[in-house]
Amino acid sequence: MTDLDVKTDLDVKPGRTEAGAIPGPGSLIWRYAGDWRGAFSGRAILLLQVAHPVVGAGVADHSEFLEDRWGRLLRTVESTMNFLGYRGEERGRREAARLREIHKDIKGVDAEGRRYHALNPEAYLWVHATLLHGMIQTQRLFGTPLTPERERALHAEWARLALALGITERHIPESPAAFHDYFDTMVNERLEDNATVRLLIELDREPLPPPPRWPLPAFAWSGISGPPTLMLGRMGVGCLPPVLRERFGLRWTAADQRRFRLFAQAMRAGDRVLVDRLRYSPMAARAMRRARRGH
Repeated sequence: MTDLDVKTDLDVKPGRTEAGAIPGPGSLIWRYAGDWRGAFSGRAILLLQVAHPVVGAGVADHSEFLEDRWGRLLRTVESTMNFLGYRGEERGRREAARLREIHKDIKGVDAEGRRYHALNPEAYLWVHATLLHGMIQTQRLFGTPLTPERERALHAEWARLALALGITERHIPESPAAFHDYFDTMVNERLEDNATVRLLIELDREPLPPPPRWPLPAFAWSGISGPPTLMLGRMGVGCLPPVLRERFGLRWTAADQRRFRLFAQAMRAGDRVLVDRLRYSPMAARAMRRARRGH
């Protein structure tokens, strides 16, 4: 049996988590994590996460997403809204602590005989890293690319959130340039085509099942959800680094790239006239309105 970097950072020094910061109103994280266009890269972000061997093994062995896909999705959204601070700093800190607590028991041995633990520092940071990558990529592809100054400010907020989530400072890339080097190294040298990647790719070929209490026949749901599922699936493939498309065996032709480029160009053109109330997801928009009203 070999170890899959099974060492964890459970011995976080007192005060380290408190040194971090949950995002609040006016933060760049609220602005960019709340941008609904991030949905275009959602499939790619999930594949990036589970392609890490520790994350993939943990999902395969401990997640209930196959039995309760809608419940898992809604719980993930709820958790994300909480630790990003959309429901207040105190609730965000409680959620950050809860996430570390529940991950303490996610451990085991993967299909290759490698021991893993969900609080492996590299894996825990990697999942958080996909948040920053997704925010930057969404603006670069579908919005207004970040200036170097704004990217530095966003990176600083992301690093403070990492501390609040219990990621130790020595593991956090110290600058945007260091982050991009780290991200490229992970993609090129660490991520793998594993069973969870294959499962997600297969599941993504069909829409989610009808949501709970769906009032119409199942075929009506298929007719409504089929086209968006296909579109978001292709967008997700387009948002993956090319080396991962090849590693995962995902077909991507020159015609696919042309269509993707034209779609991204249209979205960037629309960004110039997109008003704020149409820029954010409903949950993020509600949080911003509450913040403006002072409660």
